[in-house]
Amino acid sequence: MTSARRIRLEKGLLKVGEVAKEAGVRPSTVKFYTEQGLLEVADYTRGGYRLYDREKTIRRIIAIRQMISRRIQLSDLRI
Repeated sequence: MTSARRIRLEKGLLKVGEVAKEAGVRPSTVKFYTEQGLLEVADYTRGGYRLYDREKTIRRIIAIRQMISRRIQLSDLRI
């Protein structure tokens, strides 16, 4: 594990694919939710990759999925 990755994980920051894997969704879903204003990007890597707060983002994705299953419109969920 690289030192940059270790530091990022210690801070609780995950890349798109890592968030998706932990939340049980596809990376494209995380990107879509971000573009729709449903998820906040916590920071960016030097290479420009989006970083998300692990706890906050996973909780938010779970909540979004539950609201979608209740047929709540995405436009009503924007932060």
